[in-house]
Amino acid sequence: MPKIRCKCGEVLRFGDIPCDIEYKFISDVEYDQYQGQIDAEELYLKMKSFLECKICGRLWFFWNGFENPPKEYELK
Repeated sequence: MPKIRCKCGEVLRFGDIPCDIEYKFISDVEYDQYQGQIDAEELYLKMKSFLECKICGRLWFFWNGFENPPKEYELK
């Protein structure tokens, strides 16, 4: 199961489906390319993912897919 260690020490596991710490998103520009009937699988594949650490609230964004390291954002 894929995992990363948050800076607070929590291990974020994100291989389960569904995953309670993974969120999907798409840019407004990319979304506007879709009109009419939308293939849900095609849309899903265009979405990017981020993980939320339930301990400290940090967000870990996978801007370039899961094969590349995520970028960490700390909420203030």
